[in-house]
Amino acid sequence: MSKKAAFLQLNLSLAPFLLVLISLLLSRVTVHSADEKKILSLHNNIWSPRKSNEASSSCFSHNLAKGRESTTLEMQHREVCSGKTIDWGKKLRRALVLDNLRVQSLQLRIKAMSSSTTESILETQIPLASGIKLQTLNYIVTVELGGKNMSLIVDTGSDLTWVQCQPCKSCYNQQGPLYDPSVSSSYKTVFCNSSTCQDLVATNGNSGLCGGNNGVEKTSCDYVVSYGDGSYTRGDLGSENIQMGDTKVENFVFGCGRNNKGLFGGTSGLMGLGRSSLSLVSQTMKIFNGVFSYCLPSLEDGASGSLSFGDDSSAYKNITSVSYTPLVQNPQLRSFYILNLTGASIGGVELESSSFGRGILIDSGTVITRLPPSIYKAVKTEFLKQFSGFPSAPAYSILDTCFNLTSYEDISIPTIKMIFQGNAELEVDVTGVFYFVKPDASLVCLALASLSYENEVGIIGNYQQKNQRIVYDTKQEKLGIAGENCRI
Repeated sequence: MSKKAAFLQLNLSLAPFLLVLISLLLSRVTVHSADEKKILSLHNNIWSPRKSNEASSSCFSHNLAKGRESTTLEMQHREVCSGKTIDWGKKLRRALVLDNLRVQSLQLRIKAMSSSTTESILETQIPLASGIKLQTLNYIVTVELGGKNMSLIVDTGSDLTWVQCQPCKSCYNQQGPLYDPSVSSSYKTVFCNSSTCQDLVATNGNSGLCGGNNGVEKTSCDYVVSYGDGSYTRGDLGSENIQMGDTKVENFVFGCGRNNKGLFGGTSGLMGLGRSSLSLVSQTMKIFNGVFSYCLPSLEDGASGSLSFGDDSSAYKNITSVSYTPLVQNPQLRSFYILNLTGASIGGVELESSSFGRGILIDSGTVITRLPPSIYKAVKTEFLKQFSGFPSAPAYSILDTCFNLTSYEDISIPTIKMIFQGNAELEVDVTGVFYFVKPDASLVCLALASLSYENEVGIIGNYQQKNQRIVYDTKQEKLGIAGENCRI
């Protein structure tokens, strides 16, 4: 037999093996590609008109669990407090306009804080209830204050926790009675000459009215926070016992709101999870070691997430391991949580931008993520390259990458990942990629927006944080991210 014949015979004998090998390689490529895309169902009950109280008859949530030096509270969407029929089309379109106002206010506040002048801060400050009147703080928890249930909107961009109080000069309608300090034996007044009142100056830039009035000296420490358009919360500081699940915190300093106006829904007030000395995180440092985490649910009927305090990871139900990134230290922006965004990818394709490596805020009160123009342009270009062949639709408000998807039931969309220092990764949940401007899917937009200027600070909004366990460790100065099904 010739060498050529022998070679051919050998190759033919290897043919079945080669076919199997090629098949395996192709299957691996297919699996890899599938991992970079996810299926989104466009027509379901999430956006259909309904009454919010069909999901829950009360905006009061529940204690879920208590672990080793930790406690976990149920977290709900704020619409359970409204008790009204929800027109999702109107609600979603209105939310975009209001969300943009919040972002503009945050940018002004950041600019003012960076200027290091008190006068500038007073001119451009946003209220302690920073996004409630903008209807962008979407999630609530319930605590006991002085033995009474209070539903609070969760905000990592605010520091002071406050509730509406009796006697109230002007209060919005809330579900459940107002807090009444006169009937609580554990309530104490915070006085003007106290160090706590001085902390309010550092937190808010405004200590309120501590001088005399008509010959009568003012003794209580008042806070006065307002927007230029008339929305505000005003009151005085007090201390009270606060019960979070099974954990009791004595002498907790909070704001007693006597005069409040704005779109606060039916909630009792706000829970400030910022980083100043007056925030709930700082006041419970000895109990929870400066650690809290949350898992924000999507908008399905009855869906609830969780807010956990303490470093007991057994409270988490994450399906991927927690990856950590250091919190960026910026003394001028000390109340915010800032991360170093080092990269991003669309459908597995890594993006390039000169703006990577800069700080970006993570905020529970902002809805839509805002990116520097150069990063947003890279995201948009690659997304449109991979998500091609679908009918385009006009831009709406802050969203400029829109489609008409009424003819589709299920669509495959490329994954969006944000990469942070230390290779921590946030893969946006499939429900956080598109924003339904119209519930019938005739106007569906990429749920990301560009900032106006390259030097503005980016913000990771709550819409892209859904179904993630976000762990804030203020003592170790780090933030953890893991995938988790937040529906409970």
